[in-house]
Amino acid sequence: MNILLVLVPVSLLLVGLALFAFFWAVDSGQFDDLDRPGFDPLEDDAEHDHDRDA
Repeated sequence: MNILLVLVPVSLLLVGLALFAFFWAVDSGQFDDLDRPGFDPLEDDAEHDHDRDA
């Protein structure tokens, strides 16, 4: 039972850190555009392939 005196505050601290990190990411704009980063690698490959053909 004594371990609960350690684990409960540690788990609350971890939850607090996770919430802080999430709200910091939302506030700094990390989730503003979720579609664009997925297309960036495709466009980079297309530009490099085009440069090789020239």
